[in-house]
Amino acid sequence: MNVSVKTDFNFFLVFFFVLLLSNCDTKVKKSASDSTQPISYLALGDSYTIGTGIEQEHSYPYQLADSLSTLGFKIDTTFIIATNGWTTTDLKNGITERSPSSDFDLVSLLIGVNNQYQWLDIELYETEFRELLEQAIGFAGGDSKKVFVISIPNYGVTPFAQSKEPETIRRKISEYNTLAEDISSEYDIPFINITPISEMAEDDLSLLASDELHPSAKMYSMWIEEMLPTVTHILEP
Repeated sequence: MNVSVKTDFNFFLVFFFVLLLSNCDTKVKKSASDSTQPISYLALGDSYTIGTGIEQEHSYPYQLADSLSTLGFKIDTTFIIATNGWTTTDLKNGITERSPSSDFDLVSLLIGVNNQYQWLDIELYETEFRELLEQAIGFAGGDSKKVFVISIPNYGVTPFAQSKEPETIRRKISEYNTLAEDISSEYDIPFINITPISEMAEDDLSLLASDELHPSAKMYSMWIEEMLPTVTHILEP
């Protein structure tokens, strides 16, 4: 075999080997993509979770699911246990009635504003929030790393609350949030503070629904921006 023929033959072998590796890599990547399991998401809460005053698809659980889908995560289920006006006790009863499974990939908890609104004993919140957080962990298969907590918005800045001692509301909401953050920290669960965003509604009514109390779709989208870094970190392998 002369030098020219040998060079051509060697080039062919190298080309064939590179092509083979490329095909193998493609198959591996495709296989990994195919094996990605859809994410099931459970949202526990009250009126802020169901999106009172707006279309449900604009509430934060659905906006979060849409944003995660845009980022390439497969969202299979968005399951919500929440009703307008619910306190921690109401949420516990609602959970008992709905009896969710214990295999969710992501669980969020936002509760407490109605405890404050009804001027219930804050010790009740402390006890029941802890119980709800432990239930949330159970719904995530016992894995606290799949759970996150969202702070209570300060509705004291809304037109609805202007005749209801806004500064007292702000102070009490802060107390509730401090308790929730401290308890979440005990379980090493992220606490996402959206309260400063809610307070922007004092100067921007477009952040409120038509009832001038609950968040608008626009405000919820701002919540999602705040949540996404934490949530994507939870979901990344």
